Formats: sequence, C-alpha cells, structure tokens
Amino acid sequence: MSSTTAPSPSSASTTTSPPQSAPPSRKFTPTSKPIPLLPTQTARLYQHIHPAFVLSLFYLSFSALVADPVSTLIRLCFPIASLQGLYSVLCLPTAHAGSFPKGGAIGKRKHKPGEKRKDGGSELAGKIVPILLSLLLTLFLATPILLVLLILFGAPLTTHFAHNLLCATHMALLALTPLFYVYGVDPALWREICSASLPGDAVWGGTVGTVVGAWLGAVPIPLDWDREWQKWPVTIITGAYVGWAVGRLVGEFLLKGKRVQFD
Repeated sequence: MSSTTAPSPSSASTTTSPPQSAPPSRKFTPTSKPIPLLPTQTARLYQHIHPAFVLSLFYLSFSALVADPVSTLIRLCFPIASLQGLYSVLCLPTAHAGSFPKGGAIGKRKHKPGEKRKDGGSELAGKIVPILLSLLLTLFLATPILLVLLILFGAPLTTHFAHNLLCATHMALLALTPLFYVYGVDPALWREICSASLPGDAVWGGTVGTVVGAWLGAVPIPLDWDREWQKWPVTIITGAYVGWAVGRLVGEFLLKGKRVQFD
C-alpha cells in the first residue's frame, strides 16, 4: 500500500508579482521658445525706438496725469494702444494658422507646393484682424482680470473705480497686447504664461516688468511726503511704464532664452 506525503510548505511553489512600474510623471514641462523678431529692416529699427515713443508720450503727459488722472489716462489709451499695435504688426509674428508648429516653437509659415507667396501689402493686411482681436481681448478679457487683482491687492474699491479701471487698462495694453498677438489663445502657451515659465525675450520681459514696476510703484503712496504725485494711481502707472521699458531691455539682452526655475 503506497503512502502519499503532503508537500511541505518549503517545497510549495511560490509566485512573485512583477514589480509595478512607476506612474508616468505629470511634471509640467514648458516647450515655448523666445519670440523671434521679424527678419525685416523695419522690425529691427522700430524695436529700438518703440520704447522711446511710449515713454516720451507718458513723460509729456505726466503733469496732466498728476492734475487729472482720469481724463489723462482716457486720452492716453488710444495712442498707447496704437503704438502697441504698431509694434506687434511690424516686429512680431502673429498667431494665425501656420505660425505655430507643434511644441510651441514659433517659426515661419511653410508654403505649400505651388502656393503663391503674399507680397508685403497682403501680409500687412492679413495682420489687421489679429491685432484687432488682440486689442479686444486686452480690453474685455485682460483688463477686468487685472482690475480684480488690483482691488485684491488693496486698490480703493468704492471711491476710485474709474482710476482702477484705467490703471488696469494701461497695464493690460503694456503687458498683454503683444502676448495675445503672438500666442493667440492657445491653452498650453497661456499655461506657460500664467506659470511664469516663458523664456526671456523683449515681450515677456515687458510683461513681467509692468507687473513688478506697478507693484514697486505702490511704495511711495503711504509715505508722508505730501506730494501731489503720490495720489492714486499716479505712482502705480509710472512704475508700470518704467518697469515695462526696463523689463524689455532685461528680457532682450540679459535673460534672452532663459527661464525662471521654481523648485
């Protein structure tokens, strides 16, 4: 009679589960490149004289700004919007179809075989709609957002609403009109903008400079100097304009292509 022996625990077969792979990283990786200047003599020339035009216009209006901020800021809106629009059209690539290859890089539009190249007049006419849309987005989307941020950061809500609105309008024209023109409304690119992940260039430097300059412009307001120019929002607007010009220089010549790293 044969006997059977139960297998010992040590001889029982064991199975090991394969090691689990690490979940894919969801870390946000910016892919945009610095905004290139259009390869024209006009763009190379106007890029340098544009800040001088803007600052000269503001300097000539400063006395009136101190005396009557609301009326002066209203009068300045159209000239500043026109100068920002002119700079965008003459110097920057637009966000129309074909200007943005995948990955956020900006490049020249490739012409299809047999497609006729547009002459300079046709290309300029094709930029009218983009710049008008950029200005509309600046005024009706960016300005209300900046207005809310100004109030959250301490702007007087009930007594200086017109001042706040016009301050937000000028900051939006300086900081965001060229960004709307170049980047359109691409969600991936605006995610980089909102996270301050764009590489350095004149446009992005101007945007950051506007915000930093306006923030620093609030410093003299509470000081007991009893100066007429300390009233709201003269120093905020002045800081935004000066910061915009300084930021353009820093972005173009010192931080070109560099990104701010947030660890």
